[in-house]
Amino acid sequence: MNSIPLAERMRPLTLDQYLGQQHIIGPESSLRKAIESGYLPSLILWGPPGVGKTTLANIIAHTLKRPFYALSAIHSGVKEVREVIEKVQTGGMFSKGAILFIDEIHRFSKSQQDSLLGAVEKGVVTLIGATTENPSFEVINALLSRCQVYVLKSLEQAELISLVDKALSEDIELKKKNLKMQSYKAILRLSGGDARKLLNVLELTAGSIAGDIISDDDVVAAVQQNISLYDKAGELHYDIISAFIKSMRGSDPHAAVYYLARMVEGGEDPKFIARRMLILAAEDIGLANPNALLMADATFRAVENIGWPESRIILSECAIYLATSPKSNSAYTAIDKAQSLVRNHGDLPVPLHLRNAPTKLMKELGYGDEYQYAHAYNNNFVVQQFLPDALKGKAIYSPGKNTKESQIASWLLERWNGYYQQEE
Repeated sequence: MNSIPLAERMRPLTLDQYLGQQHIIGPESSLRKAIESGYLPSLILWGPPGVGKTTLANIIAHTLKRPFYALSAIHSGVKEVREVIEKVQTGGMFSKGAILFIDEIHRFSKSQQDSLLGAVEKGVVTLIGATTENPSFEVINALLSRCQVYVLKSLEQAELISLVDKALSEDIELKKKNLKMQSYKAILRLSGGDARKLLNVLELTAGSIAGDIISDDDVVAAVQQNISLYDKAGELHYDIISAFIKSMRGSDPHAAVYYLARMVEGGEDPKFIARRMLILAAEDIGLANPNALLMADATFRAVENIGWPESRIILSECAIYLATSPKSNSAYTAIDKAQSLVRNHGDLPVPLHLRNAPTKLMKELGYGDEYQYAHAYNNNFVVQQFLPDALKGKAIYSPGKNTKESQIASWLLERWNGYYQQEE
């Protein structure tokens, strides 16, 4: 049995063998032309897991016949970066045009990213960074300005199916078994668009069945039997974060801290966890407890400065706070409803009395006429129309059933007194 994983055995070596991403490596793409011309700028590859970021970096280095150094931001720091740069600088002609690939570059701190700047700016190395996070937020501006950013997309279903078929027909180990797929439904669902995950599942299944036909039941059974192996490389990443979020939404602090511990033990990026709690604070707690958003924001800023292992305590405190807060999704449903109205009604004209009138013609046309200045009235409020005519009286925000929003509902009723009609 081959000790090299199937995903590694199937890794393409040329651009023509590379699966998907034609928008960035197709014949007319700027990246393809740069590779073919031999001139390669430093670049950032941004996309979800398992879409070929590492593979593309390897192919680029192989195609250009350049020295290739790979570091993982999880296991490397300033020391390792400087060692590579020194090796390139003292390597003479053998290190000319060296490529430094940094996987998960978003996990590098500001000081670690700063250590790359000089070498990238002087052309000592050509940097290829890979990230699953938005580089606008995770890569320092000085470094980002020196790199081209290429966005990789999730693989399409047809591409994933073709990868399965290719593995079954071309991989030496799998060809011996003469395997065929009865259905692709389970393997596609479990892979979630991740090619590496797809091949891991295929290899697990191929090694666990007695016959030569792979069914959906075979795939599910194989994954369940090998769940610890399957999770070792973070394959349940999205399942765990989903359970974490749903536990807080469901007001269960016990489960929330448990799933937090799973992520801590798995070496998850603390900023990723904190970012998801920020979203939950607005989406699922919202106006029922506005302080939740402040708590989540403070948590994000704290873990950004501290990192592991101390951040686990801060994250735990925030997770318990969010889980035990009153819940409301009224802000979430309000913006959804408002966007739906915009899409369905188009660009409705703003009422004339709300329009700005910087020119004489606009004033003559009635812009700003009859606008009532709220501060000129009792309690700084006066009933007047703010929505476009077509939406007059249509309620968009519906207060949630919790203590805080019950007060808001009373406040709205006192002032607007039936002007806005909630839909049944």
